[in-house]
Amino acid sequence: MRISLWRWLSLSLLVPTVWSVAAVAADAPRVLNPLGQPPAIERVPMAPRIDNLAGKTIYLVDIGFTDTHQLFTELRDLLAARYPNTQWEVRTKIGTYFDDDPELWAEIKQRGHGMVIGIGH
Repeated sequence: MRISLWRWLSLSLLVPTVWSVAAVAADAPRVLNPLGQPPAIERVPMAPRIDNLAGKTIYLVDIGFTDTHQLFTELRDLLAARYPNTQWEVRTKIGTYFDDDPELWAEIKQRGHGMVIGIGH
């Protein structure tokens, strides 16, 4: 009797599954993950909303994608026209999205009241 290649492959793939189920059913030793359990996730609440933009400084942070600095400067000009009593600061973060920029974050915490970060396009 001749068996097709596809049937042979499907049967050969089923056999290891049956063996592994039989091994687990026979109380075979289990392999545990040596990394253990990750720590519980700590939830950090969002910052409270600013109720009024008048007299505030808002940072527009660009993370450096191609041609987004031009977008942020245009956005700054549009927002400045709509909210003339608010100071809008455009800054470009160093590195990539994953890199930290502690100097920029310190400046925003010291001088800013809010921040809009552009993640990409």
